Amino acid sequence: MSWSTMLSAMGEGMLRTCAIFFLTLLFSIPLGMVVMLLRRSRFRFLQWLMKIYIAIMRGTPLMLQLLAWYFGPYYLFGLSIRGYRFTAIILGFSLNYAAYFAEIYRGGIEAIPAGQYEAADVLGYSKSQTFFKIILPQVIKTILPSITNEVITLVKDTSLAFALAYNEMFAIAKQIAASQTSFTPYIVAGVFYFIANYVVAFVMERIEKAFNYYK
Repeated sequence: MSWSTMLSAMGEGMLRTCAIFFLTLLFSIPLGMVVMLLRRSRFRFLQWLMKIYIAIMRGTPLMLQLLAWYFGPYYLFGLSIRGYRFTAIILGFSLNYAAYFAEIYRGGIEAIPAGQYEAADVLGYSKSQTFFKIILPQVIKTILPSITNEVITLVKDTSLAFALAYNEMFAIAKQIAASQTSFTPYIVAGVFYFIANYVVAFVMERIEKAFNYYK
């Protein structure tokens, strides 16, 4: 197989990998906020429900969760899973990462001194104004390093989609390596993951500097 053919095939896989990455962030970041708010709800039932959800998502392998989301509808309800593969992947990734983001958000909010809420109350801010105008900007600044670590982990975790026979970049690299008895596709895949993580780290560093308003 020529270099151009190999890179063309892996290029298609890279696009699919990027789709998993961006769609997971699109859904998991806001969902994590919802989970965190429910986790901190005054209703005990919602608190325990979110605790169980977070415990399951963080306590079981992501690959197992992907398999459950994909094969579960068929084994439990006899539903057809034709054309459902990509949906199951995004569902599995988003729900898993939402649990991690929820705990990161919770840690950031609980790190804010109580005096911030009291000062906002004295100034006449409503609860929603206090959260979005005072608390949230400080939380974002505090949690950005942890968010960066999770995003970098997500770049590498996209390779787990091969468990559902989805031809993202790593799966294609494995297929080419096996058919050509060559290690080169793995090197190309490794370079892609390295560059992708470098870009993520660079962008997140810039965002952190933008929030570093003390300087």
